[in-house]
Amino acid sequence: MANESNETTVPIQAAEAAETHWVLTLSCPDRPGIVHAVAGAIATRGGNITESQQFGDAATGLFFMRVQVEADLPQTALEAAVAPVAEQFGMTWLVDRVGRPMRTLVLGSTTEHCVGDLLFRQRAQRLPVDIVGVVSNHTVLRPLAEFYGVGFHHVPVTKATKADAEARLLELVDELDVELVVLARYMQILSDEVCTALAGRVINIHHSFLPSFKGARPYAQAHDRGVKLIGATAHYATASLDEGPIIEQDVERVDHSDDESALVAMGQDVERRVLARAVRWHAEHRVLLDGHRTVVFR
Repeated sequence: MANESNETTVPIQAAEAAETHWVLTLSCPDRPGIVHAVAGAIATRGGNITESQQFGDAATGLFFMRVQVEADLPQTALEAAVAPVAEQFGMTWLVDRVGRPMRTLVLGSTTEHCVGDLLFRQRAQRLPVDIVGVVSNHTVLRPLAEFYGVGFHHVPVTKATKADAEARLLELVDELDVELVVLARYMQILSDEVCTALAGRVINIHHSFLPSFKGARPYAQAHDRGVKLIGATAHYATASLDEGPIIEQDVERVDHSDDESALVAMGQDVERRVLARAVRWHAEHRVLLDGHRTVVFR
């Protein structure tokens, strides 16, 4: 799909989720013949490639590919056709239905802009996700979740209860069959154990273009320093705080006439846009991990 570079998005139509439209993603050591072999395997089962993107990383020696295929056959049959090629080239690979809503758990604390934006986009069919719950260490977001008909789970976190709270989070992931966890301004640091258990499945949003302003009220600090750019980064959460593989970034230009409240408004706006794009691309299997970096087929 087209890169969502602005607020105008095309609703996800039911036809996109047809049982005959599949997406295949793969990565493997780069060598000649990969594209030919994949295309051949698809062709032998009568598949028609409707979208294909590939990238060879000279630095890591890895090859990445994303293919959308129209084929009048079940997922297991397409997987059976690809499996011998995957074994031959040592691939890490996945087949899924195009447009299938990814079961998603959203975590937030007290600010509503990112949580509300994701819930709205889901209702408007502008994100291929199924938000199965909102988790928060406060109760501020309960009315918002209830307005959208999404289950709310209050999981308080203190220093003494952090281990129990994270155990409850992992229980919810299992109980709700969650595929993706989104930290939508969730102001708690996940432990190394949780990051490891959910590796590659947790997306965080961070005010990355304010790196010198740590702690509370980063936009107030930015205003005090007279910054000219503010922005945000969406990345996968890892044990190394705010250093996970980056999925998407964006900035807004500001000037001396913008007060703190204006910076907050602009900052929240760019945060929600960046997070929504990252969630969309992940759910559409457009993001592939390349070590501590990502390959994003937009």
